Order: sequence, then C-alpha cells, then structure tokens
Amino acid sequence: MILASLTFSKLTLGTVAPQFTGVSIIEDGTQGITMELEMQWDGNPSIILDIKTYLGVALPVQVKNIGFTGVFRLIFRPLVDELPCFGAVCFSLRQKKKLDFKLKVIGGDISTIPGLYDAIESMIRDAVEDSITWPVRKIIPILPGDYSDLELKPVGTLEVKLVQAKELTNKDMIGKSDPYAVIYVRPLRDRMKKSRTINNQLNPVWNEHFEFVIEDASTQHLVIKIYDDEGVQSSELIGCAQLQISDLEPGKVKDVWLKLVKDLEIQRDNKNRGQVQLELLYVPNGMENGFANPFVQNFSMTSLEKVLKSGNEGKELVENGSEIKRREVIVRGVLSVTVISAEELAPADLMGKADPYVVLIMKKTESKNKTRVMNDSLNPVWNQTFDFVVEDGLHDMLIIEVWDHDTFGKDYMGRCILTLTRVILEGEYKDTFPLDGAKTGTLNLHLKWNPQPIYRDT
Repeated sequence: MILASLTFSKLTLGTVAPQFTGVSIIEDGTQGITMELEMQWDGNPSIILDIKTYLGVALPVQVKNIGFTGVFRLIFRPLVDELPCFGAVCFSLRQKKKLDFKLKVIGGDISTIPGLYDAIESMIRDAVEDSITWPVRKIIPILPGDYSDLELKPVGTLEVKLVQAKELTNKDMIGKSDPYAVIYVRPLRDRMKKSRTINNQLNPVWNEHFEFVIEDASTQHLVIKIYDDEGVQSSELIGCAQLQISDLEPGKVKDVWLKLVKDLEIQRDNKNRGQVQLELLYVPNGMENGFANPFVQNFSMTSLEKVLKSGNEGKELVENGSEIKRREVIVRGVLSVTVISAEELAPADLMGKADPYVVLIMKKTESKNKTRVMNDSLNPVWNQTFDFVVEDGLHDMLIIEVWDHDTFGKDYMGRCILTLTRVILEGEYKDTFPLDGAKTGTLNLHLKWNPQPIYRDT
C-alpha cells in the first residue's frame, strides 16, 4: 500500500450536464415506484486531490477527462396521500458500465513514483463501488417518518465451495498455468476471496469454502475469475463466469459447472477456456433450520459449514442464564462407497480392450483403496465396498480414478470428483457419474454416510 491519505482539495462538477438516454419503471412488488435512468456524462469537472504517500511525499493530483456511462436507480417509497405523494427517495448507481479518467500531478509527472497512478485509480474506483453502487443506496427523507426499512442491510448468506476446474486454457509457454480463483459478490477489496494457487495444473482441484453476505438476492450475482499466477508479474486472466443469486433455491444446495468466458459484458466468446465447478447454498436470514439432519435428530444444519444444536440457535445456557460459547459440530463419520460397475469405457489398448480397476482417494487424508482388476472388459462389474473414516465431511472430497492395468505399467482412463455434501444430507444414494478426462464412460456408485458428530467450541 503506497497511499497514506487522499482528500479533496477542490471539487466542482463543471458546466457539462449529463445526458439521460433511457428511462424505465421497475415492477418490484413494493409499495413504491422504482425508476432507472441510463446516464452518459463526458464532463469537465475541476477535481484536485491532496495525496500523501508513505514515502513522505505530498502532492496535488488533478482528475481530468472524466467519461461515465451507467444506470441510476431511484426508489420513491412509501407512497402516501400527502404531496409530493412519497415519503422518501433512494438513489443508487444500479450499474456502472464505464468510468474513465486521467490523473495528472500539478507541476510534475505522476510516473516518477512507481505504482502511484495505479494506487490512486484503484482507490477512486473502490470508493465509487463502496459509496454509491447498488445495493448501497443514499436515502433522502422528504416527509417526516422512519425509513430504516430502506437502508442497506444483510438479507442472507451465500456459502460457496470452490470444487475444481477442468480444461483450462494454458497461458504459459513452458509448462502449464498456475491457476487461482478470485470470487466475490461485491468487488470490494475486503469482501473478495482468493483461493490458493495450484501449480502447473490445467485441471486444478481446490476444495475451498467461502462465505458471502447478500444484501439483495434479486439483483446481486456471484462472480468468479480464474487467473494464471505469474509470480512477481501481474497475473493473467484465464476466464471468468457469473451466476445470479436469484437462480438459487433458498436452503437447497446447488452443484453447478460454469463455462469460463473472456469478458462478462461481451458474451460473443466461442473459445473453450475451461469450466469451473461450484457448490452453492443461499440461506436467507431467519430461515429456520436450513437443513434438517434426519440421521442425528438433535442437530440441524443451517449452512454447509455449521451444524448447530437446535433449541437455542446454537447457543447453550448455563444455570444462571448467562450465554456461553456456541458449540460447533464437526461432521465426522464413516463413508461407505460401493463401486458397482462402469459402462462404455474407452478402449485402452490396440486390441480395443481394457483391464480396468478403480482407485478411491479421500483428498484430505490421502487414504486410498482400489478394486480388483477386471480383465478384457469395457463394462466391468466390481460390486466392491470400501469404508473411509472421515474427520471433517463438509471439507473433504472423494476422488475416484479409473485405470487400465498393463503388464508394463498403467494407463489413466478418467476420474470423477465428489464432495460429501449430498451423502451427508441424504444419508444414502445411488447414482451414475460421467468420467472426466475420458472420451466415453460412466461409473455407477452407491454412497452411504454413518454420522458420528463431535463438538468443537467456537
């Protein structure tokens, strides 16, 4: 961080008025009127910033040549019989399409201090995001009254498990990309989450969990961007994707594969940049027992992360009525996996045959099991069951690989990766899974969960 402080020395908006190029009325089912105005402004303001850096340098910086295009939202609410017929008006920048400006040090060259231009530009953009961009809104009371219901407040929590990505575009000339993900709902520095970097891998497996506060489930969306870590150099974008929070059913886990594109605004992108797998859960505030655990009746699941003791919203009381620490439950248990069969495996040798076997791996503990080899079969039947002791089921995953046994080695035939969320919630299920990394082939599995929850004070 190079900036110590940034303050306005002068601020006038100039003589050029903004142009409104479109007006629309939004039906939102509330007792009010919501209006959206599309605005374009190529202004001539006079803005001078007083900048102080940690290097001890103080200098005035002029902001010039501002160009802005966006959509402003005005909310008139509540409607009343008294003129002007509404109690208050809210305004917010609903969508920021374009924001361009130039920075110039008065009497000097801003490039003499490395990184200063980028730091100021980033701070200005963050300030716009944090102060006025929807769902942040400014409230102007028109008539006396309580308008606290119009204020920005959390309405729910979004749980995101970043599972894996596959077939990422290789950005390196030598070796493979080193991908990491940046995930956010609001593009504010303190609310953006970053995954760890997986080196030299185009099919990375992260298995990382993140949590986001949601302020408006009807308009906000989750954004994920995958980058290639270039070390000391700036990272290169591999691809990005987004998903509307309104597409999620509250209280229900959704497993999605999102196609990566070059730009979220311009969708004309036919290049294959890879896909990313997410496991999502949106829980509105006040939603009782987002999940019921049918196998341990004393516990209810309110999110992917927390299994809280029912009755006092996860808080236990001592005899004098004072509150003590909430006790979180680690989802511990035994996972039984039956490898039933595989179908239509791709041939692995010149004779059009294969000698397949299956390797099962728990990612966190790296414990392994494998089936017997089935000779000369592209539709093998194993019907073998393996038990794994899982210490933290909501943060672990099962990797199942199919290999071809060969006298002189082995050949990879594909894999499938499963989080344990579904089997923890359902207790038991049977399903067919396609093999990633294979031209053809599916795997038939039966999973069963025997829970043994343990406490951990939080």
